[in-house]
Amino acid sequence: MTTTTSPSDRQDGPPGRKTAFTRFLDVVEWLGNLLPHPITLFALFAVGVVVLSGIASYFGLSVADPRPVGAAGRDPDGVIEVFNLMSGDGLRMIVTSLVHNFTGFAPLGTVLVALLGVGIAEHSGLLSAAVRGLVLQASKRTVTVIVVFAGIISNTASELGYVVLIPLAAMIFHSLGRHPLAGLAAAFAGVSGGYSANLLLGTVDPLLSGITESAAHMIDPTYSVGPEVNWFFMIISTFLITIVGSWVTMAIVEPKLGKYDPNEASVDLSQDKLGTLTDDEKRGLKYAGLAVLAVSAVFALSVVPEWGVLRNPETGLVAGSPFLKGIVSLILVFFAIPGFVYGKVVGTMKNDRDVIDAMARSMNSMGMYIVLVFFAAQFVAFFKVTNLGTIFAVLGADTLQSIGLTGPLLFLFFIMMCGFVNLMLGSASAQWAVTAPIFVPMLMLLGYAPEVIQAAYRIGDSVTNVITPMMSYFGLIITFAARYKKDLGMGTLIATMIPYSIFFFVSWTALFYLWVFAFGLPVGPGAATYYGG
Repeated sequence: MTTTTSPSDRQDGPPGRKTAFTRFLDVVEWLGNLLPHPITLFALFAVGVVVLSGIASYFGLSVADPRPVGAAGRDPDGVIEVFNLMSGDGLRMIVTSLVHNFTGFAPLGTVLVALLGVGIAEHSGLLSAAVRGLVLQASKRTVTVIVVFAGIISNTASELGYVVLIPLAAMIFHSLGRHPLAGLAAAFAGVSGGYSANLLLGTVDPLLSGITESAAHMIDPTYSVGPEVNWFFMIISTFLITIVGSWVTMAIVEPKLGKYDPNEASVDLSQDKLGTLTDDEKRGLKYAGLAVLAVSAVFALSVVPEWGVLRNPETGLVAGSPFLKGIVSLILVFFAIPGFVYGKVVGTMKNDRDVIDAMARSMNSMGMYIVLVFFAAQFVAFFKVTNLGTIFAVLGADTLQSIGLTGPLLFLFFIMMCGFVNLMLGSASAQWAVTAPIFVPMLMLLGYAPEVIQAAYRIGDSVTNVITPMMSYFGLIITFAARYKKDLGMGTLIATMIPYSIFFFVSWTALFYLWVFAFGLPVGPGAATYYGG
């Protein structure tokens, strides 16, 4: 009798054996899972930052601030010093800011508000029916590619990928009989690992270009850097990350995860089932689709016309508009209305009480996340206020500068350093605000244009997003993953995501060198490769 096994049932190598790379990931997972519970770990991190700030302050750790005089946040004396949290001022700051650190942690409100709408769509059955309708006839390869590609594109809509697509991808994979953590990993890789790849410009582009332009003015006060300067490279990177992310998912991640055991779940996964749509579900999807069109039309009228009420009232543009700043509120409405319409048609929602119950159920599942956020928020806030992250970033940049390389090989070390610093400074704009004043002038003096320097930075900033707890939504991803593996540790998630980091770094860096130095192509419209002074 011949038994056919799917790729998810096989190891990545000969039967009964594991490849060296798979064994390496097993070791990473084992070591990572020896760590305490993620909540305990973040609490220890927060305490560790307090102690480290005291030690660093005692020894007088400081660096020269690379930002120009008059820059926002720059101390008048031009020195970045450690703020000692073990001092009287530090202890007072801890006591008075503990609540604000928690409530002011940006992902907390974003996630909870968005999930109120998503919860209605989920508990009415809309998401399950829509997923089944979309993927019922799709091949394994097609679904994987769509998930990674959708993750990359979702960055245009800010937090949409994190709060909606990643849990939805896990549901899709589970409904298809595949390991849900593989779906979560594929979407996470696209959303976060492919952060600087996209077909469209996003909210981060003007932020980075503004910082780059300010740094370039230290050498050339007339130099202009627009938001579109990396657009060409972003477009080609979208297809690279989609291909590489899909391959890593199917060739490495799924074989390592193996066959999923539903008994490992911490919640009821009955809605993740895959089955033929009933007539009522088809009718519900039809009316929900009409509701989506109606809601989309209202959104479009608020932002597309020049008189749109959600355009930027000062400039009349979409950039910096209430539409983009309030995208989370729009996500709530976008899922809540079609979700209720679907539930009303199929009978899963009859009145406002059913809607309220759906919202409450979605919040019930976020208890662990809320506790985790409390400690994660303290860690992030302490790390920021002590200036340790900034100091480490400057020290790393100075070390790279001391190497003294002048050729294109310098960009390899630059990308590696940016990826390393990203492990400590999770914000793309915050990290670039510190490192740009060092590297942009330095590399301009070596003959490279700011546009190319920024493109290289964005690679390093993206590839380690998926393996650093400093990434704002890392705790949320752990919460989503714990739905499918109740004893999940941080080591499991990091080991699952490391292959993406490795292959994204290698392939993306290779593309950068081919695009810029081998083919001599511009990284964006009108973008120069070399700076002539």
